[in-house]
Amino acid sequence: ATEQDEVAITDLWRACDLVVSPNDPVRDFRFVRAKPTSDILAAFDESGVLIGSVAVGYDSGRGWLSYVSVAPALQRQGVGRDLIRAAEQWLAAHGVAKVHLTVRATNLDVVRFYERMGYGATPSILMEKGLRQPD
Repeated sequence: ATEQDEVAITDLWRACDLVVSPNDPVRDFRFVRAKPTSDILAAFDESGVLIGSVAVGYDSGRGWLSYVSVAPALQRQGVGRDLIRAAEQWLAAHGVAKVHLTVRATNLDVVRFYERMGYGATPSILMEKGLRQPD
């Protein structure tokens, strides 16, 4: 994705119900694109219209996927599968050995999608702490 894709991608994230408070999708888009260890991969149809995206990044040997999104009208047509594969290839090219992602526990359709892609639940506890951002 490029800087020019920001509005279309953040609108897609909203359309896919991926934005939760207090996340700011514009800030997240810019944050991911600004780091040398992360990027946003985008999928476009033949006419250049955005149809999907995934934020991908790594720390040490662990990769992370987030904001996996496909235009609602095009879901279940292989776009998400192709985006995940592209993100995995991007991570492998950077020497990453393992990929992590999180899914809301109530989103069972997405859990099943990732299971079909070879992902499985881990016996981990995801913990978080909000940090106050400087004004």
